Amino acid sequence: MSLPDRRFILLAPLAFAACGFTPVYAPDGPGAALQNKVLVDAPGTQDAYLLTRELEQKLGRSDTPVYALSLDLDISRAQVAIDREGDTGRFNRNGAVNFALREMATGQIATSGRVENFVGYSATGTTVETLAGEADAQRRLMVILADQIIARLHAADLTS
Repeated sequence: MSLPDRRFILLAPLAFAACGFTPVYAPDGPGAALQNKVLVDAPGTQDAYLLTRELEQKLGRSDTPVYALSLDLDISRAQVAIDREGDTGRFNRNGAVNFALREMATGQIATSGRVENFVGYSATGTTVETLAGEADAQRRLMVILADQIIARLHAADLTS
């Protein structure tokens, strides 16, 4: 196995700079445009609460928000491993979120979109193990969806 050419490693930052690449969390990057400036709509369900909590932990909370983030969360559960007796051995928890980021001052939508993902958990253990697996899957799914939403918001580049 050969090592990468050192010239490539030394020139890579120059290539990124030439194409207009800006790190998300640079002082004037897209991450700074959203940090502590987003008000997430109040949650109405436990899933929405977990998603809102994740978003607020990563984007921060603001007393004077610039943007409002609306979320429309759709969660379902699917049986994915059914044995001959009809017992389910595994479930998938599917989630989809339609989101819209609005400017507070004008009410105009700055960006919007939809993210989807799923997580699985086993139902082959005891009832307690299955319930613990389901609760863990719920938390993991909300973390994944929050990360996807934040990535899409940063990709929108609201700095301009």
